[in-house]
Amino acid sequence: MCGYGYGWGGGWGGGTLMTILMLVLLVAVILAIVFGIRHLSASNDPRHRGGSAQDVVRAEDQLADRFAKGEVDEDEFRRRMTLLREHR
Repeated sequence: MCGYGYGWGGGWGGGTLMTILMLVLLVAVILAIVFGIRHLSASNDPRHRGGSAQDVVRAEDQLADRFAKGEVDEDEFRRRMTLLREHR
């Protein structure tokens, strides 16, 4: 009585179940690596820093308006404009 087809090697026993679980784990690890790389490579993108390039242009326009109205002096204007352009 060999018991062929039962136990760890047959049916939906441990062998097949273990293979499926290992494939699921492999897919999960690959997805984690892909999303991790995408997150790290996108961290330098201005869109991921809370603003877009259009927001920077609007901020530059607002700063220019404040300078034209005399609300900020020339040194302050240049310093802030430099900061805005660095974050573009």
